[in-house]
Amino acid sequence: MSVSQLTLTEVEFAHPGMAAPLFEDLTVHFPAGVWTGVVGANGSGKTTLLQIATGALAPSRGSVRAQGPALHVAQRTDDPPPLFEDFLWAPDGSALKSRLRIGDDWPGRWDTLSHGERKRAQIATALWQEPAILALDEPTNHIDADARALLVSVLKNFQGAGILVSHDRALLDELCTRCLMLDPPRATLRPGNITEALAQHEIDEQTAQGESDALKRAAARLRAEAQRRYVTAQQQAAAARGSHQKKTSKNDPDGRAMRGLAKLTGKDATANKLAAQMKGRAVRVEKERAAIQVSKRYETGIWIDGASFSPRDFLLRLPAGTLPLEGRANPPGELLRDEAAHPEGSPYSGGQARRRRLHFPDLAIGGADRIALTGPNGTGKSTLIRHILAHLQLPAEKLVSVPQEISAADSRALLEQIKKLPNDERGRIMTTISRLGSRPARLLESAQPSPGEVRKLLLALGIVRGPHLIVMDEPTNHMDLPSILCLEEALAGCPCAMLLVSHDRAFLEKITRTRWHLSAGADGDVQLEIVKTA
Repeated sequence: MSVSQLTLTEVEFAHPGMAAPLFEDLTVHFPAGVWTGVVGANGSGKTTLLQIATGALAPSRGSVRAQGPALHVAQRTDDPPPLFEDFLWAPDGSALKSRLRIGDDWPGRWDTLSHGERKRAQIATALWQEPAILALDEPTNHIDADARALLVSVLKNFQGAGILVSHDRALLDELCTRCLMLDPPRATLRPGNITEALAQHEIDEQTAQGESDALKRAAARLRAEAQRRYVTAQQQAAAARGSHQKKTSKNDPDGRAMRGLAKLTGKDATANKLAAQMKGRAVRVEKERAAIQVSKRYETGIWIDGASFSPRDFLLRLPAGTLPLEGRANPPGELLRDEAAHPEGSPYSGGQARRRRLHFPDLAIGGADRIALTGPNGTGKSTLIRHILAHLQLPAEKLVSVPQEISAADSRALLEQIKKLPNDERGRIMTTISRLGSRPARLLESAQPSPGEVRKLLLALGIVRGPHLIVMDEPTNHMDLPSILCLEEALAGCPCAMLLVSHDRAFLEKITRTRWHLSAGADGDVQLEIVKTA
């Protein structure tokens, strides 16, 4: 049996201002050599659980016992991870740097790295420290297919207790042998990977729902029967009293009528007692039903009401051009060299190195175009998106733009902005949030929305205003699995133009018809190729 590296005992936690706790009496063990997936809707407390597990947050009640150091790799990539430069120059970090393609010059240009490059740097630095407990929050966000394969192989060799929060179902299937499923304030630990855990969860939910429905029907029948018996007894007693009241004492000298009335009164009391017993049985059945835990089902699936194709033929016409990219030109597949590795005057020396460039042909976005922008990390997808947004021929209110990442400060500001909207507009936004699987009340009472909830807020804020163009950079990042399916269905049927940046090919294939693909050439420069896919 695996040794437990981490134990949470009767943990309870609620953020300030919350009406109800995220966790209640949570007891769970995380053994060494095992990856545990943590699954739940946006806002259900997945990131909070990782922070509690690694000591960043203290529980309101209960205890956390860890055997060895614990590290949390956060979703956000705003800042370089602690000890990043130490890792880069450490002799024992070379293998990880090579496997995860980490460049030696990255600390000096963190702000210009792609989010995929930042994510690899975060994970590599954490693994280099060899923690006993490693908590990863959305580790495959922003990462291209090649880097993802490298990451999976590295994580499979981790010997400590691994805790994984991810919307990447394939990753959860590849790494995890058990899943902790969050539905505040409940948490249920299930054996197996995510596919197996979700299948068992659905069976258990159907069984519980069936039992609950059967008990509900039984309680209704008992109450109805109790009421029927009570009414019948009252009617019979009233009829009997009326009959006996016609008889007077002179017509009933021996008191038979009075004795009969007493008997009927006794029968009336017995009938009422039986009706009360039937009602008591109904109460017991209802209590039994209340003890069955059935997850509340919410209606999901969004619609983009008011969206339409622009009356303009083109929302963008951009002549062929070149954009500068950060980092020195470098043959693809190789690490960036340090200055000592290249003598003065070489193509990669500090004095002669030239900036990488992104070359693109004439670009146009028509009113009904659906375009996928693809390419490996670091090829300039986000750079190109920013350039395109600056040259759109479109009113700001007709554009939905969701960037790859939103800082913590901007996230808080967005939530405050939405709280101050008129009631009707805020209500439409919260309806969309609800149908994307998040609970509006819990979101509005939070001080810091999760990254997934922020993406939903930005999307909802835009779509209630009837967009002509939706631009999303990594639309599925941070979103929970049900939300991704809702978003995919909504975008597929939305009557407006789209430009979507994603490493999720299956998602793009269902929505887009044209692909703009970026690839690095032998000189390190990036070329954009336009491919019709449908």
